[in-house]
Amino acid sequence: MENKNNVTKKIPARKDVPQSDKWNLSSIFKSISEWEESLKEIPQLTAKVLEFKGKLGTSAETLLAALKAVEALLLKCETVYHYAALEHEADEDDTAASERNGKAIMAYTKMDAETSFFGPELKTIDQNQLLEWSRRPDFADYRIYIEKTIYMQKFQLSEAEERILSLQAESAQTADQTFSVLTNVDMNKTFGTVTEDGVEKQLTETTWSVFMHSQDRKVREEAYKKFYAKYEEHQNTLAALYAGSVNQDIFLARARGYNSALEKSLYSNKVPVSVYHNLIDCIHKNLGTLHEYYKLRRQVLGVDELRHYDVYVPLVKSVKAHTTYDEAVEICRNALAPLGKEYTDRLCDGLKNGWADRYENIGKRSGAFSSGNYIGDPFILLNYNEDNIRDVFTMAHEGGHSMHSWYSVHNNPFMCYDYTIFEAEVASTFNEELVFEYLLKNAESNEMKTYLLSMRADDILATLHRQTMFAEFELKCHEFVENGTPLTTELLRKTYRELLELYFGDEMHFESNSDMEGLRIPHFYSAFYVYKYATGISASLALAKKVTNGGEKDREDYFKFLKSGGSRYPIESLRVAGVDMEKTEPVQAACDEFASIVNQLKTLLLKK
Repeated sequence: MENKNNVTKKIPARKDVPQSDKWNLSSIFKSISEWEESLKEIPQLTAKVLEFKGKLGTSAETLLAALKAVEALLLKCETVYHYAALEHEADEDDTAASERNGKAIMAYTKMDAETSFFGPELKTIDQNQLLEWSRRPDFADYRIYIEKTIYMQKFQLSEAEERILSLQAESAQTADQTFSVLTNVDMNKTFGTVTEDGVEKQLTETTWSVFMHSQDRKVREEAYKKFYAKYEEHQNTLAALYAGSVNQDIFLARARGYNSALEKSLYSNKVPVSVYHNLIDCIHKNLGTLHEYYKLRRQVLGVDELRHYDVYVPLVKSVKAHTTYDEAVEICRNALAPLGKEYTDRLCDGLKNGWADRYENIGKRSGAFSSGNYIGDPFILLNYNEDNIRDVFTMAHEGGHSMHSWYSVHNNPFMCYDYTIFEAEVASTFNEELVFEYLLKNAESNEMKTYLLSMRADDILATLHRQTMFAEFELKCHEFVENGTPLTTELLRKTYRELLELYFGDEMHFESNSDMEGLRIPHFYSAFYVYKYATGISASLALAKKVTNGGEKDREDYFKFLKSGGSRYPIESLRVAGVDMEKTEPVQAACDEFASIVNQLKTLLLKK
């Protein structure tokens, strides 16, 4: 008989997870031995690229042959690393998988260092000559790559300098990797238990979010305090790791000659720095609505003081949502129907047959992600919980990423198939919006409607306002160091607490260690990543309305965006779909949508 509460089950070891609940990586490699053979091919393919050193500019034919050699090498490296990384993410306790992941990283780092001549040498070719060659029909698969290479030449270093930067790529990941092992493995075993309904249940990185949704405030309080107490025990280590990551970002920016780490992060995608600042400014102007929402939350929960552990619990107590994995897949199928049968059939078949790693196991990375690759399926890591309807939205979100990857792979050559994260968060949150609209339309009662509106308010808040707060924290931290102020534990906590107080407003009363949240966000180790969630949902809300309310052209424009891959810069590809992210209108429209939902909730909840 199926257990209806994932939290009460003992979390299994990876070896005890049924194969049907795991992703099927055979579309990449059919066996470990096949992977090992491919790993051995990387030095051979590297040697073929090295044969062209000093010869790139001799003729169009030579450059074309070199590009084909580079393509074969990069494709092999991507495939080898992708497989190893997925196995490692599924079980960080698996020493063999960790070793393979380490070997893949080492092989990639060595390859990158040995072929570091390519960019600088390409830079020595006359740009007009290079562009002329790139327009030849036989260069079609490499034209975009060449154009983007020319664009990046402004910050290209000499061959020797590029080699040095390549050699330190592996060690540059130390802070991120240590943070992951510390939080997902070492600390994750020591959070203890939380008593709910008289039963002691494991507190982990994954179940913490489940406890935060509990209607029992004592359960939320116990989970919250135990969770952050454990983080506080490691505050100095966590602060040192993040400071190291920030210092690494700034080192790379300065080494290449960028004005700031922010500029370096945005330059390759041709995203103006103004887009980042405009996002923060626009959200600041709309914080009043956010504060109104927290006031509403305090009133509905009936508490004298709103606490940080009160911000995730559903406001509609009477609605309980239990959705099996297969039921969630069918919700996605129906909700995403405006995108057509090819889209829904392919996604749902993938979710049921090998794309997804479904449930939590010991050692598995927390949260969720989609990992696309030119070879193999676009895989999805989930920690699906049947009693948390948000996980249905997570499934749709990651499914959006995977289908974006699928269309990109099937419409672009390898050298320009990979889209940017800036674009990725549009495809994912677009799917979330369609799921919300579908469930709201089919709500069988006002209680369910209120429940969905409440949940959607929280989702937009989490993606728009919360990610912008994270983005502002990242910016402040990098600017501290760039201006000569070292990051200490005290400064990091103080800065984060000030932002908590600004964004949550006077309604919120924080615990003494609530600011430890700023030291537990994995995305901070990928600098200036999280703002893309906020810009993504802003664009996706606009596009969802165009597709659902418009005609065939609007749908086709959206698919042009999905199929663009890396053939356009992100601002341009979104313009093709019908949204201009250099303007503040999309962000303001998203804020207006949030305000509309808050007003609807006021009417429904306070009247009740």
